[in-house]
Amino acid sequence: MPTVLAPSVAIHIPFCGYHWFASVVVESDIGAMEDLLQRNIQQTEVLFQGVNPYVPPNPAQSLKRKLKELALEEEELKVARHTETSFASASQPEIKLLGYDDSAQRQAQAAATASSSSSTRGSSTVNHQQLVTIKPKDKDATPVPQATSNALARYNQQVPTPSWHAPWELSAVISGHLGWVRSIAFDPSNEWFATGSADRTIKIWDLAKCCAGADDGLKLTLTGHINAVRGLVVSPRHPYLFSAGEDNQVKCWDLEYNKVIRHYHGHLSGVFALAIHPLLDVLVSGGRDCVARVWDIRTKNEVTTLAGHDNTVGAILTHGADPQVVTGSYDSTIKLWDLVAGRTLSTLTHHKKAVRSLASHRQTFTFASGAADNLKKWKTRDGTFMQNLSGHNTSINALAVNDDNVLVSGGDNGSLHFWDYETGYCFQKTQTIVQSGSLDAEAGIYAMSFDMSGSRLVTCEADKSIKIWKENATATPETHPMDLDNWTREYLALKRH
Repeated sequence: MPTVLAPSVAIHIPFCGYHWFASVVVESDIGAMEDLLQRNIQQTEVLFQGVNPYVPPNPAQSLKRKLKELALEEEELKVARHTETSFASASQPEIKLLGYDDSAQRQAQAAATASSSSSTRGSSTVNHQQLVTIKPKDKDATPVPQATSNALARYNQQVPTPSWHAPWELSAVISGHLGWVRSIAFDPSNEWFATGSADRTIKIWDLAKCCAGADDGLKLTLTGHINAVRGLVVSPRHPYLFSAGEDNQVKCWDLEYNKVIRHYHGHLSGVFALAIHPLLDVLVSGGRDCVARVWDIRTKNEVTTLAGHDNTVGAILTHGADPQVVTGSYDSTIKLWDLVAGRTLSTLTHHKKAVRSLASHRQTFTFASGAADNLKKWKTRDGTFMQNLSGHNTSINALAVNDDNVLVSGGDNGSLHFWDYETGYCFQKTQTIVQSGSLDAEAGIYAMSFDMSGSRLVTCEADKSIKIWKENATATPETHPMDLDNWTREYLALKRH
C-alpha cells in the first residue's frame, strides 16, 4: 500500500528582530498543530536566548513614571498661581464690598492702638477676623494680551488738537526756463529770487512783479554751467550767489558784476545739494560722489570732507550750533555731523527709502525729512525721532516750512500736501496743473521754498514752469473746518515707522 505524505506549509515567525521560517506538517487535528507550533516557539526562545532579547514594557513602571510627571506639573502650576496672586495683591488697591459694615473694624483698630500704647499688661479683645482686609481675587483672572494692552495705551493717549490753517491756492505761473526747474533760492531782503534749471541757466526774478503776474518779472539770466543746475544759495553777508550743478562744479557769482569770481574744484561727480553756514564763511556741497565737502568761501580751499554715506548726498542743512551740518542721502540714512572734528555725531536709519529733501524750522531746533516711505520729524540736537507724517505716498523731492508752522511736501507726481508742523495734521491735499503743451507725466515738483515772510510759496516743476502759491484770504474755520474725526482715527491708528 503506497505511503501518503502529509501536506506541509511554511510558517513565517518574526521574533527578536529576525524572521524565522518553519515547515509545519498539516494534520487533521487542529489542536495537534497548535501544540506543534507552541513547541517550535519555545525551542526557538531557548536556542536564541540572550541574542537581542526582547523585553516587554512593564505597565507598572510606566504608570509610576507618568504619575510622577503629573505631580511635578501640578506643583509647578501651584507655584505659578501663587506668584500671580501675590503680584496682583500687591499691585491692586484694596476695595470694600457693598453692604459691608466696617464700623466694628474701625473700633477694633482703635482698641488695638490703645492697648499697644498702654504700659499695663492686659489681653487685647480685638477680633482679628474683623481686621482682615478684603482684596479682589485675581487667581482666575485672565491676563491681558500684549497687543490689547498696546491698543488700550494708544487709545488712552491724548490726541493733540491741530491749529487751523487757511488753505493755499495757486496765485501765478511763471514761464521762462527751457528745461526742468531744479533749484531755488531767495534773497535775504526778499526782493528777488533765483532759479536753476536743466537748461544750464540761472534766472533772477523780481518777487513783487512775479506775484502780481507781470510779464517783466525776469531781471537777469546767468550762464556758465554746462549741465543742469541742482543747487542754489544766497549769502546773507555778502553779495554772492553760489550754484552747483551736475557738471561737478560749484561756482561763486558776484551779483554786483554778474559774473563768476570763484570755482570750487573737488567733486568727482554731479553736485546735488548746496548750503551755506549761517555764521561762518563756509559752504557745504554734496553730490553723487557720496560725500559732503566743506569749502572756505574766500580761499576756495576744501576745509574737510564729510565721508560716510554709501550713496548720493541729496540734501544738506546747516545750523549755528551742533550739529552744524545735517545730510540726507539716497542710502536711506541721515547723518548729523560735528563740523570741527569732521566726524559723525549720529546716524538716523529710520527711513527705508532714499532721503531726497530736508527742511529746518527756524524757531524750533527741529527738522523734517522726506522720502518715498513717509515724512519724519526729528530733534536736531540729538536726532531724536519725534513723529511720523504718513499719507504722501510718493517720492518727496522738496520740503518747505515757514514760521506759521505750515509744512509743505512736494512729490514726484505733482502732488502737494500741506501739514500742521506741530501735530502732523494734513489740512490740505492738492495737485499741480501742468501748463499748456506739457504732458501729464511732467507734473513733478523738484524744488520749493517759502519767501522770507512765509506768505508766498514758490514751486519749481517739471513742466518748465515756476508756480507761486498763497493763502486763501477769505477762508475761515467755518468755511473750511478741520476733519478732526478722521485726524483722531489716523493719529490712533497703528503705524509702521
